[in-house]
Amino acid sequence: MPRTHQAASTRIVAPARKSAAEIEKMRVAGQLAASVLEMIGEFVVSGVSTAELDQRCHDFIVNDLACRPAPLNYRASAHQPPFPKSICTSVNHVVCHGIPSESKVLRRGDIVNIDVTVVKDGWHGDTSKMFFVGEPSVLAKRLVRVCQECLYIGIEQVRPGAALGDIGAAIQHHAERNRFSVVREYGGHGIGRVFHEEPQVLHYGRRGAGARLEPGMTFTIEPMINAGAHPVKTLKDRWTVVTKDHRLSAQWEHTLVVTDTGAEVLTRRREETAFDASGSL
Repeated sequence: MPRTHQAASTRIVAPARKSAAEIEKMRVAGQLAASVLEMIGEFVVSGVSTAELDQRCHDFIVNDLACRPAPLNYRASAHQPPFPKSICTSVNHVVCHGIPSESKVLRRGDIVNIDVTVVKDGWHGDTSKMFFVGEPSVLAKRLVRVCQECLYIGIEQVRPGAALGDIGAAIQHHAERNRFSVVREYGGHGIGRVFHEEPQVLHYGRRGAGARLEPGMTFTIEPMINAGAHPVKTLKDRWTVVTKDHRLSAQWEHTLVVTDTGAEVLTRRREETAFDASGSL
């Protein structure tokens, strides 16, 4: 679940380093979150409402995994209403934080991001994936592919001594080289016992900027890539974020930990053959 980028903040804040025991708890939470996305895929079909997808995920998280869905009743600030559902479902031009609804029924050609965060034994696992409903347009298929590539390219930058800005710079370069744009207002975030910890992980920027990475740091990378221009707006529900030009948007997300040699992807799914069996790049 993306965090609002506080543009006024210029201080460099590094993620809190986790112990080996804490990382193991996050590894468990991450794999449980990944299993939700693996479970729900077969139900993402034309004619299903996003509320039905939310209910299936909620029941699986609570009853099968014995976890708590972190988005349910979450509020980012005192001025924002609690998020009313257990997952986010962002369809077509919805960038992030889409609220599942009985009235939002998926149609052939739609693209939808399902964003899942579970809490297990007090630790968070946060991940999202894009799904196609039937056959997507050529543009939609290309946008989703490039966005996933942006995620993997961002993860490739993670290693001890690298800067947080290296992640955003690499993602921005790949997106813009493919004539897409990067959302500025929302980004990744530190994560652990708290849903949204420091630091903010921007998906644009310059190399060498920001905190230096050290083993044991945990955070999300979750690029939001638009087919058109990058500006977005928030709807009256104070949650749903859409592209201003109503062009398509895509997002992929993983939770990861910095290792001695690179990054371990804690929310790796079995389908992701780009990673080895340990979840490492």
